[in-house]
Amino acid sequence: MSYSRIIAGTMKWGAWGAHFNTAAYEAMIKNCLQLGVTTFDHADIYGDYTTEEEFGKVLKHEPSLRQQMQLITKCGIRMLSAHRPQHKIKSYDTSFTHITQSVEQSLKNLSTDYIDCLLIHRPDPLFNAEEVAAAFEQLQKEGKVLQFGVSNFRKWQVDLIRSRFPISVNQIECSVLHLDPFGDGTLDQCQQHSLIPMAWSPLGGGNLFADDEDERNKRILAVANLLADKYNASADVLLFSWLLTHPSRIYPVTGTSKIERIKAAVDATNIKLEREDWFMMWRASTGREVA
Repeated sequence: MSYSRIIAGTMKWGAWGAHFNTAAYEAMIKNCLQLGVTTFDHADIYGDYTTEEEFGKVLKHEPSLRQQMQLITKCGIRMLSAHRPQHKIKSYDTSFTHITQSVEQSLKNLSTDYIDCLLIHRPDPLFNAEEVAAAFEQLQKEGKVLQFGVSNFRKWQVDLIRSRFPISVNQIECSVLHLDPFGDGTLDQCQQHSLIPMAWSPLGGGNLFADDEDERNKRILAVANLLADKYNASADVLLFSWLLTHPSRIYPVTGTSKIERIKAAVDATNIKLEREDWFMMWRASTGREVA
């Protein structure tokens, strides 16, 4: 499976953000494709269970677009919603039945007959690896899902599902503001087993640019601005490049509804930070030299 190095996250395109109508979805999808951003990241719960279907209206109207893209979606969270009146409490569900039924609904919502990659959205305290593997195996055999992965899983949780079924992705929070995956074994595991680390919130959820009084933010932006002339790039481009430089081959998942911000991420694919410049950013984030 070949995913675009920059992945367009759709979480904020609908009811949880920009409230795109069908024309706006179509324009955004086509603009992304023109930039070479061909992979779109969904979850069944996005937009209070509405974003997949809104996106799918574009594919239903123009089916040829489907062959130009890869679709990722997630399942496993049962959210309280008027669209799911049977849910009495927010919970996780990684049962065979829930996974397979969620995929059927996502296929219908997205107006497609297959999903390129299905992720379990969050670790489930009642996670049964045998049951999840059985669901994955059936969906793969039926051609409804091509690849599988997880999201927000810790190293040992990835080991568990890998012991039962081959997965290809771990989608994690990772940015210059969230350094845990660099030191807790997550990215090392991705290198070891050729898993794709997809980074949600790659710019720290916008907090880096929203709070200019925070001392850590000040340090990071000062370094980014210092390097801007050297690399002829803006601060946000360099922050994406900081992730892309890592040898685990991180795939950033953008969290924006603005095409110009997605373009900034694409521009970052043409920049490789020098090692000392990368560590300047690391030092700015941690507030100290490496040991």
